[in-house]
Amino acid sequence: MDFFGEYEKYDAVGLAELVAANEVTPTELVETAIERVEKLNPSLNAVIAKHYERARQQAASGPAKGPLHGVPFLTKDLAMVEGDVASFGSVFFRNYRADETDEYQKRILKAGLIPIGRSNSPEFGLLPTTEPVLHGPTRNPWDNSLSSGGSSGGAAAATAAGMVPMAHASDGGGSIRIPASVCGVLGFKPSRGLMPRFPGSVADYLAVDLGVSRSVRDTATLLDVTHGGVAGAAYYAPPPERPFASAVLSEPQSMRIAATAIDFRGNKTGPECVAAVEATAATLETLG
Repeated sequence: MDFFGEYEKYDAVGLAELVAANEVTPTELVETAIERVEKLNPSLNAVIAKHYERARQQAASGPAKGPLHGVPFLTKDLAMVEGDVASFGSVFFRNYRADETDEYQKRILKAGLIPIGRSNSPEFGLLPTTEPVLHGPTRNPWDNSLSSGGSSGGAAAATAAGMVPMAHASDGGGSIRIPASVCGVLGFKPSRGLMPRFPGSVADYLAVDLGVSRSVRDTATLLDVTHGGVAGAAYYAPPPERPFASAVLSEPQSMRIAATAIDFRGNKTGPECVAAVEATAATLETLG
């Protein structure tokens, strides 16, 4: 089946539904994602390591498992996956191979997602733009002369470009939200303690793992399959009363939301940003 022209029309949940209905196979999805990476990545530099053969093996590995079975995915270059080079965007770690897999990545695999490679990140994820010396800059898919934001710039650019429907991202001080805003995808930072941060090598308790996507239900589903405490963590948040994916289908309750056009240093922000905040506030007002 030639799925290339249809692939980017679906979100991750939609692709998983096609797999479950036997309308497309995980192998076909992985091959389509690989084809899109090979076509689009030279101009974007969003993917800095390719794990194609392992992805193909995983796609052909047998019966369905998990609610996102067969969906191509990208792992951010700050993640620990045993045996993989984890450079953290740094020339000092260009040849470092992880000796263990962090809990978030284990849950990704259990959900049925298929990582096809690693996405670009600034050195140690410290900057709001993705331009590491080691791997070079990731460009914005809407305008290659502009930044993709950071630190999850590779994830956001790849998702916005349709290489994958969603990708791993992490956020300490805006590293999911900034590139999501810049690239026009959905970015959400979960509450501290809701997501696993283990083993100790990744457990800084400021950054939180989740992802970027192109639909609210994708982000909610990703949160459902990855959230929860883990033995050995310093603390964790209480479990939700119901699945996040079902919560997004309910009518929102009335709430108060604060908004400001002044940044944390007291400076005014650009007029385009102010207009976007005001438009969002107006939309939220209509929702109660």
